[in-house]
Amino acid sequence: MDSAGFRGAVDLPGGAGRAPARRAGAGAATQEVAPLRDSAREGLKIVIVGGFGVGKTTMVRSVSEIRPLSTEEVMTEAGVGIDDTAGVRGKSTTTVAFDFGRISLDDHLVLYLFGAPGQERFWFLWDRLFSGTLGAVVLVDTRRVEDSWYAIDRLEHQNVPFVVARNNFSPPTHSIDEVRDALSLHPDVPLVDCDARTRESSKAVLLELVNHVHTLSTAAYGALAGQA
Repeated sequence: MDSAGFRGAVDLPGGAGRAPARRAGAGAATQEVAPLRDSAREGLKIVIVGGFGVGKTTMVRSVSEIRPLSTEEVMTEAGVGIDDTAGVRGKSTTTVAFDFGRISLDDHLVLYLFGAPGQERFWFLWDRLFSGTLGAVVLVDTRRVEDSWYAIDRLEHQNVPFVVARNNFSPPTHSIDEVRDALSLHPDVPLVDCDARTRESSKAVLLELVNHVHTLSTAAYGALAGQA
């Protein structure tokens, strides 16, 4: 797929970011930390958003080819009565700024992943994260669909292209069409299933987003050409 013309692209200087491959630390003992390829010439910013505990940090960690940068902190009593932990009772840490990772889709195209914090008290950071982004992934937990409404609203307000991914913690009990109706999604917005814990599933969601943005860009270019 040709990535030329994408909004939010950043040219990569030759050699930038390359380092010898090394092993990741604890928790990822078998993960090879891949150097940035010599041929990489275009970097695209992707934001992953959604409700509290929906799997944003998990997706960045599962798909990143480098050791992810995480701003997770242990949850304390300060969040009692503020953070809604319904449905995520076992969650003991939370993202307080953003998670960062990287994945190369091919020899030339690199995605830089930013996982947004999910708690309502950190939502003010989202608009800054959306600045300069190619597009976004909205992760949805169908046990708490309403937690995704704000993310969808902000992306539509900012005119940021996005796809919605239902993160299946357990076998789904609702059809994709039922989820689309519950979220009041426009028919043109892709809605897919995923398991944020697995690399291939998370990568498929990112490819869906890139293809969606490419389709929108091609349509917009065609419309402008028709007016010329």
